[in-house]
Order: sequence, then structure tokens, then C-alpha cells
Amino acid sequence: MTQTALPEYVPLAEVIRSGMRESVHYGAVVGLSASGRITHARGPVHQPMFPRSAAKPFQALAMLRAGAPLEGPSLAIAAGSHGGEDIHAAQAERILAAAGLTPDALRCPADVPGGKDARLAFLRAGREPERLLMNCSGKHAGMLAACAHRGWSTEDYLDPAHPLQVLVRETIEDVCEEPVAHTAVDGCGAPQLAVSLAGLARGLWRMRTAPPGGHERAVVDAMSSHPEYVSGTDRTDTELMTRMPGLVSKIGADGVLLLGAATGETVAVKISDGDAQERARTLVALDALRTLGVDVSPVQDRLRVDVLGGGAPVGEVRPV
Repeated sequence: MTQTALPEYVPLAEVIRSGMRESVHYGAVVGLSASGRITHARGPVHQPMFPRSAAKPFQALAMLRAGAPLEGPSLAIAAGSHGGEDIHAAQAERILAAAGLTPDALRCPADVPGGKDARLAFLRAGREPERLLMNCSGKHAGMLAACAHRGWSTEDYLDPAHPLQVLVRETIEDVCEEPVAHTAVDGCGAPQLAVSLAGLARGLWRMRTAPPGGHERAVVDAMSSHPEYVSGTDRTDTELMTRMPGLVSKIGADGVLLLGAATGETVAVKISDGDAQERARTLVALDALRTLGVDVSPVQDRLRVDVLGGGAPVGEVRPV
């Protein structure tokens, strides 16, 4: 195991219950101006971290660079973490079918839908977990489509030494402008590559500000144009992109969120405790985006989260 010093995370959000501070969420946040310069930074933004699913736009870019025929909804879901709704499973299956493959080719774990309504319908129907329903199945289907296009093997497409994963690594190092610091296994089984929080933000900034017509812009344009395929009903990415047209939002496990405004300002957040209830990262990211001068009034209500007592609001989670 790689031994490193504990990051010097800083307070980013506080939990107030009935007028008293109950707890504090620590982490790091970095903000890039429209020109790509770091103008807002708190905490260890230059230390390696795992972007988790916030790296999916870069992985989708690598798929396009490999020649995968992805566009519109198929490209959005390849860069997304969907909720397992019917439209998501159908889209992932269409990507596979176009590549001459079936869901049996997927190497992500079988799972149940992550979206509340979809999960309830799934349980009521007495269904068993399926790989198509796993939130990363769109990414895996896109990876397989890239492999099929290039004639690469599909059985071992998750091996870090596979040509596709080598291309993913090269793509991440290219757009983030720094070497990968560590390689791990993500929750879906794909390689997970560590970069700094600043590098993560820089990667999305480069894609968001790239000239129209190229692969970089194709990915982020697909995400912002088809937000329902990036996450789904009542889920953070879809909600933010729907309410703020032109925004690119990609959440990552263990407290990560990456936002890119239509005008180029970009924010990346890491909440150190993992933010399991997702009550800190969004308000911290939006507050940073506001600090950069972006109008976040369409989602003003997401700058705080109610703290409940007896079923009624008695406090709030708010930026520090």
C-alpha cells in the first residue's frame, strides 16, 4: 500500500442544528477562471486523489479517440453514472447491439437501480440484479464499443494494460496536464487513476473550452444536452444541468463533484469524509462557482441543505 501523509483538508461546510454547530465537513475545493487560471483554492488541491466517476468525461473522450461511434444520448450515458431507469438500460443495450455485442459482454457488477422510483419498481417486480442496471453500464458499453471498433479484445477490456485502458490513461494525462499518480480498481472494476483536484478541474476546463467540432467538446455538449442520461430522475447531475442550461456536472463517489460553467469557469470538490448523504459537496461547489462570478441563482436553493428535527427543518448545512 502506498503510504502518504494525511491531506491537510480544511473546513468547507458546517452543520447547524437548532442554532449550534453539530459537525463540520472538511475537504478541498479548487476553482478555475474562464481563462483556466486557479483563482479559488482551499485545502490540498495539488495532492493526488481519486476522481472516481468524475473521471468519466475523460474516459468517454478516450472512447471517441479510439473511434467509438458514440453521440447524443449514447455519448452522454457513456460519460454518466445513470440511475438504472428503463431509458438508461435501453440506451446501454443499444450501444452494445450496435457493436454486435450483448449485455453478457459487460464486466461491471450486477446491480439494482440507484434511482429511488426505478429501484422501487424493480423490487416490486421481484427482479434480480442485472449488469445493465449498474450505474456504470453506459461507460462499460462505450468502452466495449470502442474495443469492437478497433478490433481489440473485449474479454479483458478492464485490464490496465489493455490498449483501451492505456489510451484512457494517456487521455487523462493529456487533458489534466499531469501524470497519473496511482492506479487502483474502481467500484465498477475499471481502472481508477489518481490525479490532483486541480488537474481534474483543468481537464474539464480544457474540454469545456475546446473548439466546437472536436471530441472534447462533443463529450461535454452531449452531457449538457442530454442530462437525463448522465444520472437520471431526482439525481444531482441531471438536476443541476437541467436547471442551469449549459452547465456540465459530474459527481464522483466518496465526496467528489466536478462542475463546468458554459462560460468556462470550472470547480472541483473533494469532501474528505466521503459525503455519503451528499449534503456538502453540491453546496460547496456551487458556492465556489458563485465566487468565480457565475450566476447560480437558478439553483440558489441548493446552496443550503435542511437539517431536520422531528420531521421539520431545525437548522441547515451551509458553506463555511
